[in-house]
Amino acid sequence: MTSAKQEFKITHVSPEYWRVSIDHPPFNIFGPESIPMLNSVVTEIENDPKVTVVVFESAVPGFFLTHYDFIPPLETTISMPAGSTGLPPLPDILVRLTRSPVVTIAEIRGRATGVGSELCLACDMRFASREKAVLSQFEIGAGFTPGGGPIARLPHMIGRGRALEILLSGNDFPGDIAERYGYVNRAVPDAELDKFVDTLARRIASFDKQSLADIKQMVNASTLPSDKEVGAECSAFITSVQRPAAQHNLKKLMELGLQKNPDVEIHLPKYTGEVNLPDKK
Repeated sequence: MTSAKQEFKITHVSPEYWRVSIDHPPFNIFGPESIPMLNSVVTEIENDPKVTVVVFESAVPGFFLTHYDFIPPLETTISMPAGSTGLPPLPDILVRLTRSPVVTIAEIRGRATGVGSELCLACDMRFASREKAVLSQFEIGAGFTPGGGPIARLPHMIGRGRALEILLSGNDFPGDIAERYGYVNRAVPDAELDKFVDTLARRIASFDKQSLADIKQMVNASTLPSDKEVGAECSAFITSVQRPAAQHNLKKLMELGLQKNPDVEIHLPKYTGEVNLPDKK
């Protein structure tokens, strides 16, 4: 792991205000090697006495953060030890991020699919480029269930019907619709997004850290799903991704160019729709 390129780069704008840039071109795909890197970032966030607000952004045009890497054997992921919450590594990291005393903001420009959407949902606030952001939970189209918390988180945030639409359709939700649904706080014109998020982050960073943490903790108490709910989702993902339907669809998606062909990554709902058509005789 030490020789792998660092995919999550921290910039200390000030002691109170950090930015985390996701930099794993060409598609910002998240895999087993990404887990210890993101875990290291979250551990720093938890342990630093001064940091108050952290913004997650992408350094890769067109992609905020995308789905899990399907090339490494699943055993690589399953064999990783549980985190400090007792949850498997990825949900552990996301739960800890949500419950940390630090305010977290996702600045979404490009595609946030699968794990990317799940990281956004684990942040306290989400601001999307009106023209360039696309959010989705694509997993149903590939024949399996999500595993990083969206089934548990989305109904609390946007209501049952809209949560089911996102999870059961596997469709894309561009910035303006994501805003309308409550998937993001708001969609901002792309040319204004950086300044908007930076201004908000600097304002929050100027406030008292303990008071911010107290407010977040009390809001968390009435809005967050339990760790048990999030853990059950991860178990369902591991089970479902091994089923024949998922293995069939993933094989066909890889043959079409998943993780290689930009068109497949950019138009994922189109291709998941194709692999679910009956095989031609």
